[in-house]
Amino acid sequence: MVRYRRNFVPGGTFFFTVTLRDRRSSVLVEHIALLRTAFRRARRLNPFDIDAIVVLPDHLHAIFTLPAGDADFSVRWRTIKAAFTTGLVAAGEYALWQRRFWEHTIRDDRDFERHVDYIHVNPVKHGLVTAVADWPHSSFHLYVQRGLLPADRAGAATQNSEGFGEREG
Repeated sequence: MVRYRRNFVPGGTFFFTVTLRDRRSSVLVEHIALLRTAFRRARRLNPFDIDAIVVLPDHLHAIFTLPAGDADFSVRWRTIKAAFTTGLVAAGEYALWQRRFWEHTIRDDRDFERHVDYIHVNPVKHGLVTAVADWPHSSFHLYVQRGLLPADRAGAATQNSEGFGEREG
């Protein structure tokens, strides 16, 4: 059995890719309110900051910063996945998520910027929209509201060719 090695850094900032088992599903955006509730529950039980996020039909990308002295991002993902899945059980959904997730420790400001850009451009990369601002389930809108990014960001899909935990093709 493969032993997964995670980089547990107390108070660290981490990029994640979390994927559904069925890559043809659109359950995440179909039940976005339930997903938001799952995130709120996880943050209430085990606080963390969401620095950036995008929710696509079958996967999501996020950057979390954990509190000082806390390195347990796995408990947060377990809580989010469980709360979301529990809400869908009545609809006949089960075995919804892939068992593991992609995690990357953010190393510096440039690494943070690259990953935030990747998150915001991801809907364009997947052909869901032609401009970053057209995708509603993204922290891009908060970044614009705070004056951190321009509202007219088009988002060239080729700008960042790294996969950051996604299958290509």
